[in-house]
Amino acid sequence: MTDSPLAPAPDAAAFRLAFVPGVTPSKWVRTWEQRLPDVPLTLVQVTPGEVFGMLRDGGADAALLRLPVDGEDLSAIPLYEETSVVVVPKDHHFAAAEELTPEDLAEELVLHPLDDALGWEASPPGLPAFQRPETTADAIELVAAGVGVLVVPQSLARLHHRKDLTYRTITGVPQSRVALSWPKAEEAPDLVEEFIGIVRGRTVNSTRGRRAEERKGQKTDRKSDQKPGQKSGQKPAKRTAGAKPARPGKPAKGKGGAAGRGGKPRRGR
Repeated sequence: MTDSPLAPAPDAAAFRLAFVPGVTPSKWVRTWEQRLPDVPLTLVQVTPGEVFGMLRDGGADAALLRLPVDGEDLSAIPLYEETSVVVVPKDHHFAAAEELTPEDLAEELVLHPLDDALGWEASPPGLPAFQRPETTADAIELVAAGVGVLVVPQSLARLHHRKDLTYRTITGVPQSRVALSWPKAEEAPDLVEEFIGIVRGRTVNSTRGRRAEERKGQKTDRKSDQKPGQKSGQKPAKRTAGAKPARPGKPAKGKGGAAGRGGKPRRGR
């Protein structure tokens, strides 16, 4: 009878990271795998409307999302801002421009999806559509059909790339801010602290959390093995095999006094 592989313990440490479309966590995941190879990290892609509920329900330990966060029961640290772009058909006259402004959109039908990622304080510039598309993906389809243009973060324009569409940078409009968020607590859980250290660019030695405390303990143990007076990293001096201790030197012989040359006493005259 062959032994079946052991299943992981139910309470084994693991980290669940949710992320919204357009956000790319791969570089941070690679760092995590290097620093914590024994702690699996699970990625969960969710819509902007689902991410806050997932954090509150415990479906994820932390999430990469776009600000603002929904409610005061979630903590967040901003990570970076995204460039905003206008998505248009390739044969649109905007394709000849290098950069656009809100004034350029004055005569254009500007789509405003319900999952908009830019958080306009008012309506987007341009002519409003009669009905708002449900999602950014739906709005992209309308742009491809020649029904209006769309202003989105550049990451979403890349995510929904099509051969018949292009995009151009636009200035003077809101920019999406990507953040790391987790349920608010007096002290963040150890694994959340580890991921915070990674996204903030902390080194291995400066990262806070359980693993950092373990590393500090290892350093303390190494220091306790040193002998008094020995510097950190300095090896104890070795005694050469067969070497004899040095003998004390003889007192110097003077020219005057009771002893003369050769150590013989002088005869009196």
